[in-house]
Amino acid sequence: MSLLIDKVKKLEYDENDIKINKKAADMMIGKWVKCDTCKEIIYKDELHKNLSVCPSCGKHFRLSARRRIKQIADEDTFKEIGKDILTKDPLNFDGYLKKVEGLREKTKIDEAVKCGICKINGEDAIIAVMDGNFLMGSMGSSVGERITLAIEESIEKKLPLVIFCVSGGARMQEGIISLMQMAKTSSALAKHNKEGLLYISVLTDPTTGGVTASFASLGDIILAEPDSLIGFAGPRVIEQTIKQKLPEGFQRSEFLLEHGFIDKIVERKDLKNTISELIKLHK
Repeated sequence: MSLLIDKVKKLEYDENDIKINKKAADMMIGKWVKCDTCKEIIYKDELHKNLSVCPSCGKHFRLSARRRIKQIADEDTFKEIGKDILTKDPLNFDGYLKKVEGLREKTKIDEAVKCGICKINGEDAIIAVMDGNFLMGSMGSSVGERITLAIEESIEKKLPLVIFCVSGGARMQEGIISLMQMAKTSSALAKHNKEGLLYISVLTDPTTGGVTASFASLGDIILAEPDSLIGFAGPRVIEQTIKQKLPEGFQRSEFLLEHGFIDKIVERKDLKNTISELIKLHK
């Protein structure tokens, strides 16, 4: 690893110790990423080929909705629904829409969730994939509406539903309207359950706040990726509320599996096959 660091440090000079273009050096450095867990420096292309999982320690890096769909849906089968449902500003929150527009332009992402119909190893399914790159996957009215639409589409077409959750919670710029999405999505899932349809919830890092307190925790089967942060409030808030010291790692997927909150921890390389097998079993 030290050799690799030396190599990166020397990128600003050629073999004759003549300084080269700084911008070109920065572009080269931008091709590497450091793992927060094992501190290994990884070539980005190799990381992407490995499903964004660190080859040294197995840390699961956070994924965009686009990459997640590419990994889960069969090639050329994903058809998006609800794309026209975009962020509104119901409370006239100062600078909110300007921030959203700037984020869309920067990230090329239109909202914090992408929904659609696809095939997973040949099995038809409705999927909703949250994206932490857009306002940390926070749940505003448009996110709640898109997820509700996906649930309703699942009911109408009698197809299984899979939701990949990642969120920092409710979107503060929309106040109580954001909180109402918890009841809205939960009500839609109650209808989904009444129809006897399968709902698989996949918890990824991080799944917190109102999303955890609503649709993320209502799956018939709840899966999680390794070492994912899953919870409602932060540890400090909980400790101050209950006046007790919390156990180490109590909001990680391994602890939650041990205590019965989730059904199985699935590594990313096995996730597509696991979901398709569950769909087959519940046909």
